[in-house]
Amino acid sequence: MEDHGHSQSEVEARINAPAGRGHLRDMIYGAIDGSVTTLAIVAGVAGAGLSPFVIVALGLANVLADGFSMAAGNYSATKAELDEIKRLRAVEARHIRDNPEGERREVREILRAKGLDGTVLEDAVAAIAADRKAWIDLMMEGEYGLSMVEPRPLRAALATFAAFLLAGMVPLVPFLLVVPTPFGWSFGLTMGVFFAVGVWKSRWSLAPWWRSGTETLVIGGTAAAIAYGVGTLFAA
Repeated sequence: MEDHGHSQSEVEARINAPAGRGHLRDMIYGAIDGSVTTLAIVAGVAGAGLSPFVIVALGLANVLADGFSMAAGNYSATKAELDEIKRLRAVEARHIRDNPEGERREVREILRAKGLDGTVLEDAVAAIAADRKAWIDLMMEGEYGLSMVEPRPLRAALATFAAFLLAGMVPLVPFLLVVPTPFGWSFGLTMGVFFAVGVWKSRWSLAPWWRSGTETLVIGGTAAAIAYGVGTLFAA
């Protein structure tokens, strides 16, 4: 977990210019899905006894097409979230314009729930109501549970695609290098990626690194085992 300073200048810089939501979720989602889907294809095709050329062709097609599809889907979903935030901000701006006293009651109730009362509460309501942006920001958080930091659809999509592409290529490396027993290498390397992603994810979690790594490893290994089992049903 990251520590940060609490001097006046550090607090002002951090609160007045928040770093944003980040793209941890997008990268982990892309990396895990890229590894799982590509290894599933490799395992399924290998289980069916098809040639390494077919494995590479289908794997590359999956990495590029499915990676782009995931990125586009994440872009659309994040864009829809951003549009909803903008719509709600416009709604709150209209409510403040048309019914300012009712909106002040909402501000009062939000601040009361945070522990303010008496003169302090009334002074806080008056101060927030004097700043239109601060007023809307408070309503977004207190009424809708939304952050004032808006998501960035394009960056989210690029983070997902990059993680998918990097992790998704790992199962194909042994076939591209034409090493002996490529499927065994592919499986082992991808299991290492699953574990590494889980360990990396634990930096932002209270779970110990080995538990997070093992959890991700089990998820990916299960997907590969299912795909390989299905592939063997069609083996020549």
